[in-house]
Amino acid sequence: MGYAMSRLEIDASCDYGEVIDGDFSGLRNEPVMDLDHEIAHLTKLRSRPNDYFLGQVGSGRRDVGVSTVKMYLPVNGPWRVDKMNSCAYVSQFSDDGSLFVAGFQGRHIRVYNVDMAWKLQKDILTKSLRWTVTDTSLSPDQRYLVYSSMSPIVHIVNIESAATESHANVTEIHDGLDFSAGGNEDYAFGIFSVKFSTDGRELVAGSNDDSIYVYDLESNKLTLRIAAHSCDVNTVCFADETSHLIYSGSDDNLCKVWDRRCFSAREQAAGVLTGHLEGITFLDSRRDGRYLISNGKDQTLKLWDIRKMSSNCSSNVNVKNFDWDYRWMGYPSQARNRRHPNDQSLATYRGHSVLRTLIRCYFSPEYSTGQKYLYTGSNDGFRPGMEPSPDGNFLGTVKRSLHFVEERAEDGRDIDDYASCDTWFSLVDIT
Repeated sequence: MGYAMSRLEIDASCDYGEVIDGDFSGLRNEPVMDLDHEIAHLTKLRSRPNDYFLGQVGSGRRDVGVSTVKMYLPVNGPWRVDKMNSCAYVSQFSDDGSLFVAGFQGRHIRVYNVDMAWKLQKDILTKSLRWTVTDTSLSPDQRYLVYSSMSPIVHIVNIESAATESHANVTEIHDGLDFSAGGNEDYAFGIFSVKFSTDGRELVAGSNDDSIYVYDLESNKLTLRIAAHSCDVNTVCFADETSHLIYSGSDDNLCKVWDRRCFSAREQAAGVLTGHLEGITFLDSRRDGRYLISNGKDQTLKLWDIRKMSSNCSSNVNVKNFDWDYRWMGYPSQARNRRHPNDQSLATYRGHSVLRTLIRCYFSPEYSTGQKYLYTGSNDGFRPGMEPSPDGNFLGTVKRSLHFVEERAEDGRDIDDYASCDTWFSLVDIT
């Protein structure tokens, strides 16, 4: 029934009943080797190690103790691809790994063609930038890029045009999409997160007015505003290809699930996921309408199944007894062993540093690994704003190695933890 939430079979009344209270008597607890296990089954069918890495292991040597994880770790580099005069704040690979986008505080966004030896494909000089480029998103066909800042205007750029340089409204038009919804113009409205829908027809955005916005690109207007949280909405994304479900994460420590098909009737979240003790910096969906991951300022990465969500946030207890600010302070040592008494996540991972900026985390790519792994940036493990690529390489310089440790796994699932074998990044097997 939880799966139907992201499919057309959902009951028209949107009455989730006991499902959103976390009672799933039918949830299977078979071991990983059972092909009925959802993640394991899809992973086994869709993923295999890169041929290069298999060649390094050698024919017939898969049983000599070589970890599958190591087959996806980088073997070359690091090397410098480019250098700018300002900090890189955001970065993103395209779904197929062929493009890499980096957004800088000094108004530039650069798009590199990975398949052509990291050739600069587009150098975008942004318009109406406030503070920094807070987020970027590539359209599914990789023809367009949207970028946001601490401004109500999101801009969209054609990155397939002939010119390499794209100076906003000088050499090329950067169409502006107004997310302000007629609000107070004196208010410093800003957007932290913006993402394309799978069909490329809509954008979803999270803002500092505690709200979620949906923008229809075909009709060129806002179609939905949700007063979603009690603090800044740092991260949003669509759950799957239907775009019916939206995930959001906020500085109120909560992940929420929104079902657009019944929001007009209920005007509340379909469910809430509690477990983080500090604000949430980033969410990534597995795009199956079930699983997502989140990075939190409590220095944890969590794996979630929305079938365990609650119907309200009454369990979001306040266990904080200290003051700190992740932007310039280290995480208090007395807080590192805290646990949420009503944690609903499937697993919690520690060992990286979620400080200074909105550190991102991702499922590994479907085309090469079947989304079998999780990886994350870290304030003490990467040059700020640079993250691993889908094929194991990354832009920037590693400062030191990380040891990524699983804290717990529930529901009988075999969720393994691995340590990076050298100074690269944290990679976790979730099958």
